[in-house]
Amino acid sequence: MTQVDFYIIDAPQGDASLQFACRLAEKAWRQGHRVHIHTGEASLSQRLDDLLWTFRELSFVPHQVAPATDDTPIHIGHDEQAVLHHDVLINLGGEVPLFFSGFERVAELVGPDEAARQQGRARFTFYRDRGYPLHTHNIAPGSTT
Repeated sequence: MTQVDFYIIDAPQGDASLQFACRLAEKAWRQGHRVHIHTGEASLSQRLDDLLWTFRELSFVPHQVAPATDDTPIHIGHDEQAVLHHDVLINLGGEVPLFFSGFERVAELVGPDEAARQQGRARFTFYRDRGYPLHTHNIAPGSTT
């Protein structure tokens, strides 16, 4: 059964969730996992693509925006396209992606604003009501994964 981790990001900066997504994707990749990052919208996929090249000096995180090839360990997508990796899903979208259950692990990122918190609560309820194992992590400003 898919394990679901909620990361509650408590940082006022606008790109805190994207910065954390980059760090989490890099950590998962370095541990040998293949990652799909679901953004929910094309403009956010592009922002994340740009950020993965620049979020940290001397960092290299191999990634590609969908449609991606199978040999790229990190994919970024924003719709319900075919997903090539089924190891780790990082969800930056406001809703639970329809394809989530095909992954071993799901990381749900919840931003600091009230709208993001409400969407996060709805996603938490969705998973809880279906019996998925849930874990919650509070991410303070400046903390690492």
